[in-house]
Parts: sequence; C-alpha cells; structure tokens
Amino acid sequence: MHRPWLRSTTLPSPRRMLGLLVMAAACWGGLAGTSHAQRGFGFGGAVGGIAIDADGIVRSLEATAVEELSAERRRALTDAGLPGRPGELRKVSLAGIVAAVREIAGGTPLPADVLLLGGLERITHVFVDPEGHDIILAGPADRAVVDARGDIVGATSGRPLLQLEDFLVALRAIDAARAGGMECSIDPSPEGIESLQRFLATQRVMGSDARAVFRGMEEALGPQSVRVGGVPADSRFARVLVAADYRMKRIGMGLEPSGLTELPSYLSMIPVGGKATALPRFWLEAEYDPIGRDADELAWRLAGRRMKCVSETDRMGQGAIERGRGRPDPAAQRWCAAMTTHYGKLAAGHPVFAELENCVDLAVVAALIHGRQLADRAGLDLAPLLDEASLPLPAYDVPATVPTVATGIRRGTTWVLAASGGILFQPWQFATTTVADTALVKARGTALAARDDSNWWWD
Repeated sequence: MHRPWLRSTTLPSPRRMLGLLVMAAACWGGLAGTSHAQRGFGFGGAVGGIAIDADGIVRSLEATAVEELSAERRRALTDAGLPGRPGELRKVSLAGIVAAVREIAGGTPLPADVLLLGGLERITHVFVDPEGHDIILAGPADRAVVDARGDIVGATSGRPLLQLEDFLVALRAIDAARAGGMECSIDPSPEGIESLQRFLATQRVMGSDARAVFRGMEEALGPQSVRVGGVPADSRFARVLVAADYRMKRIGMGLEPSGLTELPSYLSMIPVGGKATALPRFWLEAEYDPIGRDADELAWRLAGRRMKCVSETDRMGQGAIERGRGRPDPAAQRWCAAMTTHYGKLAAGHPVFAELENCVDLAVVAALIHGRQLADRAGLDLAPLLDEASLPLPAYDVPATVPTVATGIRRGTTWVLAASGGILFQPWQFATTTVADTALVKARGTALAARDDSNWWWD
C-alpha cells in the first residue's frame, strides 16, 4: 500500500538510528533442542516456548512442536508416585531424594515426584534434622499437569513446579557463582554495530517501504550473541535465564503482547516528538527480605522474593556500546517500573517468568545449604547429588545467537527503538543476609513431627 508520509520521513543520524533496533523473533519448526546424558530425567529442556537448535540459534517454538512437547510430558507424568493433591506447606526430604538417586545406579529411572521435588511450587522454609540426618525443603505444592503451552504447572495455581534438574545445577554451580552471580544477556556484536553504522550512513529517508530498511538493518547487524554465566550453558537452568530474557525483549518491542493493559510495549510508551537518542537496556534482578533463622540455625525462612526490572541507557562508541553512558530514557524507566509492579500478573500469563523465580529460589537455597554447611550439620551426604560422573545431568544444545529483528512505530519523525539487557542475580547476597525469627522453632517442630515414614514427602 502506498504511504506517502513514509516517503518524506527523514531518518535520524546513524548513531540515533541505532536506537531503532533490534532483538529476536521468528519461529522454528524443529524440536526444542537436543538433550544428551539424560539418564533418569524425562521432561526435556524446552522452556518458555523457545527452541534452541544444534547451531545454538534461539527461536520461538512452532505450534506443532508445542503439541508434541505437551504430549511427551503428559506421558512422563503418568507416574503413580506423583503427588495428587495440593499442599499449603509440603515437606520434601533431601535424604529421600538422595535415596531415589542411588537407585538409578541399578537402572531405575527417577519417578516424576522426585523430578518435581514432590510437587513444590516454591521453597519457603528449610529445616535441618540432625537426628534424622536430613534436610527438609518446605513450601506450597500442587498436583502436576501439563498446560496448553507444554509447561508443567500446578493444577490449581497454574505456576510452574520446581524441578530437581534445576536444583542439582544450582547445588553444583553455587560455589563458582560467588564471584559473578548467575546471569545471561543477549547483545549485538561490535562487528555488527560497525556494519549497522555503515548501512545507516547510506540511508537518508525511510521511503515508502519501511520494511526494506528494517531488513537492511537486520542483515547489517547480524545475529546477536547469547552469554550465560554462573551456570553451565548447556543446562536447563541456563535455558530458563535465556527464555525469560528473550520473552522480556519481545514484549518490550511489541513483537508479542504482555496480555496486560498495564504493560504495553516499551515502543508504544514513547510519546509523539519523543527522542530516540540512546540505547535503553532492561534487565531483571531479584530481591528478598532478609532470611529468617532460629537461634540454632536449624530452621530457615525465605520470604519477600520479588523480581525487579532495572533500566539504563547505553551510548554508541566507535564500534562498541558504552554501558550506562547515555542520557536517561523516561519511557524506558516507565516501562521498567510497570514490569516490576505487574511482574506477578505477567508471570501468570507467561510462566517462564515464574520459572525464573523458581531458579532464583533454588539458587538461594543452594547457597544457604552450602554457605551454612547445613548438610554437615544434618549428617547428610549429598555426594550422590553432586557427583556428575554417577548422576550426569541432561546436556542441551547451548544457546549461542538470536536472530536480529528490527521493528518500529512512527512517533513524529522518530522511529523507535529496541533494547538489549539480561538477567543477573547473586544468590550469595541473599543467603548471607539473615534475621532472627523465634517463630521458626515451633514451625520446625511441627514439620518434623508430621513426618510420614512411609514416604519421603508429606504435608
């Protein structure tokens, strides 16, 4: 269709136009990534509706792949031992998990209730039991079902359930994460930035075909690099980080709806006449209230976990992005504040954001167990969970690149914007910030007294 108003729209300078960028889109017709060394694990590594192919390219899962994934996971949930009811404070024995893992040596696969940590939705308490040589993880739980997106969620709550696979990754990686935390980011390459600058220098007007300019930008910038730190890049845990970052960018760019009127795309928040003079970045961080503990440090309580969206503006240097050197972007700040405020509602519609919360919880618990030497205090040998040789975890195709997609909406004479960013959290920070809580003595006593010796989890 002929659109004369596009023909007369003057493009910004290359440095300004770079703000018109880019993230990932597209769909892929394959499966959700290859898994290797998967003995005992049966759910696969697809997370948040994304696929990662053998070349490490991150894309969205096609509808047929989602259907196949859902059917496969429903078959995996036929285990008779799977918890069939919700629980307000389910108690899960780590000694019981260790015993189940030891059975794998005889060729017995891990049952679904072990893979899903007894149906836990999150961990709110950790109880140490020296007499029983055990550590108890406790929190709200639900019956597992597979939803329409292929996610394993609670039948009542719709929240993704915790997975043993992610917990083992956290336990094994937690010591190495002391320095840099756990993180991921998706960013353009310096070579791509230089190529894009050269391309934009040849563009003076948008012309009648804005899409042609966007295609040129996509080709010039090329694929964007995925970086994962603090956890193995081939783990399901890493896929959660990447998937959450990927979805955040797509929602921010308006490539898919948030489902919330309170959270429109970042692009739509830029007012008419607004200036696209910088590169906004968004990333997610975690916050907790101080962890509660009893006087003997045998009972612990995690509370107040929340995800916070943070923003800063970058500046273009010579072939590189100078982090945080740009002028503040009011629209980016408003979008980030809206995402922080409505994160819980967003996670209800996009479970990958709840999966991210799950991984944060598991990492904090791992830091607590490791940093406070809770296994030694309990007399519990966690070696079967930590030994990669005897219990190899699934190794998935490593996320490496995301296809660039340029998009925009017209605001006066300005074409807007995309963002880069990531996810960063430091579990050790939370595990070392504690406060006395005398009520935990009673909570621990009640939890241990309710133990059902016929099973390794109880309500």
